[in-house]
Amino acid sequence: MLDGEVIVIGGGYGGIRLARQLDEVARVTLVDRKEVFFHRIAALRAGVQEEWTTAPFIPYDRLLRNGRVVVGKAVGIDTHEREVRLATGERLPYDVVVIATGADYPEPARFLGTTTEEAAKTFAAHQENVAAADHVLIVGGGPGGVELSAEVRLARPDARVTLAHAGSTLLNSTGSKWAGRRAQSWLESHDVEVRLDAFISPGPDFGTFRDGRGNLIEADLSFWATGTTPNTLWLRLSGHGAWLNDAGHIKVDRMLRVDGRLDVFAVGDVNDVSELKISPVALAQADIAAHNIRAYLGSSGKHRKEPRLYRPIQRTPMIVPFGPSDGLTLIPVPGGETAVLGGRTSTLAKARTLMTPYMRKQLGYAAS
Repeated sequence: MLDGEVIVIGGGYGGIRLARQLDEVARVTLVDRKEVFFHRIAALRAGVQEEWTTAPFIPYDRLLRNGRVVVGKAVGIDTHEREVRLATGERLPYDVVVIATGADYPEPARFLGTTTEEAAKTFAAHQENVAAADHVLIVGGGPGGVELSAEVRLARPDARVTLAHAGSTLLNSTGSKWAGRRAQSWLESHDVEVRLDAFISPGPDFGTFRDGRGNLIEADLSFWATGTTPNTLWLRLSGHGAWLNDAGHIKVDRMLRVDGRLDVFAVGDVNDVSELKISPVALAQADIAAHNIRAYLGSSGKHRKEPRLYRPIQRTPMIVPFGPSDGLTLIPVPGGETAVLGGRTSTLAKARTLMTPYMRKQLGYAAS
């Protein structure tokens, strides 16, 4: 018997994992403004390679056997009436609500519009812009900026490509200087100009930029890979600003509950857990939240589950592809060190397919 109404707001990595885990034990409704799952990991390649244009889009229609997917935009949570309000005016009653609205990423790792057709047009436009550019500037030397620089270089071997990073080493968020040097070596060996300690700001004219030393850079195409913004403005506008920290992340306790409430959870990029905001972390949080929601819904009787605490993943494996056939893999090892593995491991684990077959299986589709 299905026990309780669970509304999951947001159909990203954490949202679909949690919804699928609860599908057999509760009446699950997944709410997302998009009509398909957006496999963001494949988006950077989709922004430069035509054959990848539709690869990031996977339908939701096979995700849930018992639950349902509602295409719509959540605009508020009424904790007194225990309802989620949609932009259409529809109200969805809940016993538990999970906020999994993720974060807004800079283009091209962004789904614009609500339909596959609308998003595909933006990827096609990026591809055309990359194909026509003489000089492409990528700002930000984290994993996304490094990966995008490699994708642009491989798509346009004849163009000038510059990666500008405000830090003194690439990939500094990983804590591995060796990984940063390895990435810089690959990029420079492929004629990507790497500028470190270069804080970039818009220049005086369109297509011009200044670095921190006042040097002028001219580029006819630029991408900014300088971080993400949590998708929580709707909560602030609907009167739940007290749930948010100064950066806009939702404050959660060790059980991933919001504001001390037993029936409101937040998972993934949207919450304030201090760890790298990457998809494996969102999946790990979804697993703990799903267990705790089952414990809450079945909180009486001799078989009641005990809730679990979420332990932040401070050192997690990470793969940074350099196109489809190279990259680096960071593996934490005992003693606080990080092992950096090379191209073969990275290619097999992620770079070649960008985990698209794996995500298709998660949504009930064949891998191809």
